[in-house]
Amino acid sequence: MHNYFIIQEMEAGIVLQGSEIKSIRAGKVSFKDSYATIENNEVWLNSLHISPYEQSGIYNHDPERKRKLLLNKREIRKLIPKTEEQGYTLIPKEIYINEKGLAKVNLALAKGKKLYDKRETIQKKDELREHQRRLKNM
Repeated sequence: MHNYFIIQEMEAGIVLQGSEIKSIRAGKVSFKDSYATIENNEVWLNSLHISPYEQSGIYNHDPERKRKLLLNKREIRKLIPKTEEQGYTLIPKEIYINEKGLAKVNLALAKGKKLYDKRETIQKKDELREHQRRLKNM
């Protein structure tokens, strides 16, 4: 998340196939380079890697397929102009199973950081770490 400024967060359902829910429960999910797009008033999650479930049969899912996210029409209509602006994108922050047993994605509207913003974030983390070391050694 150090590459983005988080503007807004929302919870979305995700459409899964077959054994994908079992892989998610087993923690076999990778968010690297994943992002969401809006196509035909539907939100799609791209490049989310859900590893195939080991105990499933030969009819396993494609790990890198596009997955549809479930949002209200009103929420999608609010997102469309924001994502069309320069530098804004939709990224998944986490995927989890809620109390009803459904898979949910915490989706964030984010603006990409410039190089100097990234340096500033790294510098702040280093200062905080150094401060914590000093407090520990006292």
